[in-house]
Amino acid sequence: MTEFDIKRGYYSKIEGDKLGALMNDIFGNMVVEGDVFVSTYGAMARIEAKVISKTQMGLMTVNVDDVSKLTDDQILDSKRKLNEFLQTATGFSAKDRMNRAKKKAKEGTL
Repeated sequence: MTEFDIKRGYYSKIEGDKLGALMNDIFGNMVVEGDVFVSTYGAMARIEAKVISKTQMGLMTVNVDDVSKLTDDQILDSKRKLNEFLQTATGFSAKDRMNRAKKKAKEGTL
């Protein structure tokens, strides 16, 4: 599971069942398995998200078995939806998330 930082003040938007509601709004379906919210969308056969702490969220995706059956537009749409979900949940854009990950890797805390 990949951990993403949550921007200050964004925890209140995903605490409790709000993360599940956000998944339901963006991906159109969501089920709860323990403390993990699970969904599917396009090229992603399984999307798991959970709040780890007030400052971190965990996310794991599993792609469909045969991606060759999907069009490029379907794959791009899946990536865009995932980025929309992450930006809404964490408050950081894709570029910000990448820069934070690079900084952590450089510091050796990743």
